[in-house]
Parts: sequence; C-alpha cells; structure tokens
Amino acid sequence: MIKHISKELKNHIPFTSFGALTGILVIFVSLKMPKNISYNIFYVLHPIHVVLSAMVTASIYKLHTCGRFNKKCLKGQCNLWLLLLIGYVGSVGIATLSDSVIPFLGETLLNMPHRGIHLGFIEKWWLVNPLAVVGVIFAYFRPSTKVPHAGHVLLSTWSSLFHILMAVGAALQWFSYVAVFVFLFLAVWIPCCLSDIVFPLLFVKEQPLNQGKR
Repeated sequence: MIKHISKELKNHIPFTSFGALTGILVIFVSLKMPKNISYNIFYVLHPIHVVLSAMVTASIYKLHTCGRFNKKCLKGQCNLWLLLLIGYVGSVGIATLSDSVIPFLGETLLNMPHRGIHLGFIEKWWLVNPLAVVGVIFAYFRPSTKVPHAGHVLLSTWSSLFHILMAVGAALQWFSYVAVFVFLFLAVWIPCCLSDIVFPLLFVKEQPLNQGKR
C-alpha cells in the first residue's frame, strides 16, 4: 500500500505542477477580475470537481471489491449504501479541503484583503451534495477511474485558483506568486491522491494480489 501510494504521488507531480503553473498564468491576467465573477466560476468548477472525485473514489472501491481488480466477487455485489458513504465523504470532504481550506490558509498567510473560506457543501448545499451522489451512482453502474481522475486533478487546481482570486485585492509581489504556486500544488497533489487512492482502499477488506493497471 505504501509503495503504491508513493508511486501515485510521484506520478502526479508533473501534471499537478503543470496545473499550478497554468493557475499562475491566469492570475497575471485576472487580478482585476471582479470578486463576484471569481465566485461564480469557483461554483462552476468546484461542483464538477466533486462529481469527478465521487466517481473516482467510488469506482476505486467498487473495482476492488466487486469489479475487475477482484476476480472473486461477482459484478453487482457492492453495497450501494456503503459506496454512497465512501464516495460522498471522499469527494465532498477532501474536495473541500483541496478547493477551500488549503487555499484559505494560503490567503491568510499572505494576508489577502478579501480572504474567506467558501464551503460548497454548506453555501451551495443544494448543488454540491446532490452532485456527489450523482457521481457515486454513476460509478456504481459504470465504474471508471483514468479519465475522471485526470479531470479531477485539473479541476481541483482551477477551483483552488479561483478561491484564491476571490481574496486578491491588488497586484501581488513576486514572492506571493511563488507562495500561491506552492499552495496550489499542495492543495491538489496530496488531497486528490488521498481522495482517489488512499481513502477508498481503507475500506477494502482484502487486497487482491494483482491490482492491475488503472
């Protein structure tokens, strides 16, 4: 398990770094963007991020319990209620950490004037929570990991970015860009791997000898 997690974290470094760099470029051209526009964009990206995260988290669990990674189980034996719980907590909980909590810590450390923590499952509960359930149900019938995971990582980067853009009030100093890059990277790199890989596997009672290639 530790080797698998370490490998996944290593493999995610280039893609996560690329996403963080694109975020820095967007900041250069978006500093004068009104706060309400950043807010609206955040609440487009964050819910989509939750859907994809729920799909991947639930799919990983399903595939390791009653899918192609576990040949002993028959397709369809997965407990839907447990799958809903794992998919919801793994997506909403960790997506909130990635998109809101870690960016807010960065905003606070950089003393940004309009900093604030925006918790989607509370502020937009009627949108974020149902979409997490939709992602889990989709995974129950059509489990998939590779494409949703790639989209999940990129969307998480951009969601974190627009959370930070809501807090920016003026031009940033050069060291602030470095700090933003670091927080964007950390906000995506560890939480996304925890959500998609570590968290669902914690509930798998028996790990198959050959997990295959995602």
